[in-house]
Amino acid sequence: MPANIIDGRQLARRIQDEIKRAVAEQKTETGTTPGLGVVLVGDDPASAMYVRMKRRACERAGLRSEAQLLPAASTQAEVENAVRAFNCNPDIHGILVQLPLPDHIDEEAVLNEISLAKDVDGIHPVNLGRLGMRGREPTFTPATPTGVMALIEETGQSIDGKTAVVIGRSNIVGLPAALLLTNANATVTICHSRTRDLPAVVKRADIVVAAIGRPEHVKGDWIKPGAIVIDVGSNSLPDPASEKGYRYVGDVEFEAARELAGYITKVPGGVGPMTITMLLSNTLKAAQGAVNG
Repeated sequence: MPANIIDGRQLARRIQDEIKRAVAEQKTETGTTPGLGVVLVGDDPASAMYVRMKRRACERAGLRSEAQLLPAASTQAEVENAVRAFNCNPDIHGILVQLPLPDHIDEEAVLNEISLAKDVDGIHPVNLGRLGMRGREPTFTPATPTGVMALIEETGQSIDGKTAVVIGRSNIVGLPAALLLTNANATVTICHSRTRDLPAVVKRADIVVAAIGRPEHVKGDWIKPGAIVIDVGSNSLPDPASEKGYRYVGDVEFEAARELAGYITKVPGGVGPMTITMLLSNTLKAAQGAVNG
């Protein structure tokens, strides 16, 4: 029997409705509106689209948003100053630096400028470090991996004791997803381009998180029967039959994998909506923390 589809859009709508109610309550009780500040450097179309989507989601949920749109030729100091300006703005409770940054910008130096209290994307080195240490709690966890965990939990299946494989080791998705799964008591293997016999490793996994950035790289027959498959990939492929001339696919060969998996996400409509939702949730949390001291 084909796998159950984990509907990221439906889950995101449900959580965003809860966020909207909480934002309205905060406005009524404290007069404070949670605010998100976004720094975008350059004119990469995909990055610009993601920023627009995040700002629209803020508007729908009742949050305010501001954007610092900087040209690609901006200096290191100009980018860092944009972050510092948001740090100093009491109406901004969360800061998002849209990645990737232009090659000449020191990404880590920019991220280090974000106040820990406003690191709603959860990618400040201190927050990531705390995530990897037992007994330490990060102020925020990264938006996409947190969304991945919510999608797994939506299945109703326990993570405790399960075998999990994360394909990809980026600082934004792969590594923090592996840490979150470990903290939930899964036994985790991180796979990457140098992993030997990747199909055999994946076939042992009760949970597969694919975040390698290669279209349909994970084949359907790699999937263990009944496994939970979370596809983080979003890759565009030429498609003359599409009105736009292209279509989006994930890192997993969806139709074939669905025949074996117990639960699976689609692309689009899976992880993407949850990433934005977790960003809103973290911004609300940051605003609540600012009000409560």
